[in-house]
Formats: sequence, C-alpha cells, structure tokens
Amino acid sequence: MTIPSYLTEHAEGAILHLHVQPKARREEIVGVHDGRLKVAVLAPPDKGKANDAVLQLVANALQIPVSSVELVRGATNRRKDIRLPASLTVEQIVEKVTV
Repeated sequence: MTIPSYLTEHAEGAILHLHVQPKARREEIVGVHDGRLKVAVLAPPDKGKANDAVLQLVANALQIPVSSVELVRGATNRRKDIRLPASLTVEQIVEKVTV
C-alpha cells in the first residue's frame, strides 16, 4: 500500500499530519488539504481547547483511547502532527480516516 502524504511511519507508531480548522460548524474529518488531513472542530483556538478537540476527534475516528494519541508538533498552529500508537497499521489508519 502506498502511504498517503498525511501519514508518516515512525519507530514509535505513525505520525498523522493535520490541517485544523477551529470554530467550524461541525466536527469532522474533511479530507486532504495541502498534503495534510484536514479536520474541523467546534472548539475555538483558545487555551488548548481546539487541540483537545482534535485529539478527541482523531481518537474517536480510530476507535482508540484519547490517551494513546499525542500532539507532537503545532500546539499553536493550524498545522499539527499527532503521534499514533504502533499497534495501528497504516492500512487501519487510512481505512478509518478516509472520507
């Protein structure tokens, strides 16, 4: 399987590259935007609320606990990188986040 641009394999799991739209009308995975997976969340970008919402949205989509996803880059930016657990394969991730 070809790895999509929004996903990178990593020794400790996979890195999901996101483009986040805070204060959206609804929470959803929108699709691919500029080589990143675009996600929309209701929360505003205030005091980490949008970051928490993004982690929750990704965890729910992948059907894993939110404690197993970690924001590794982009805490104050729309472009974020999230580390996913090594227990998930690339195929599983792509299947669950594909719109």
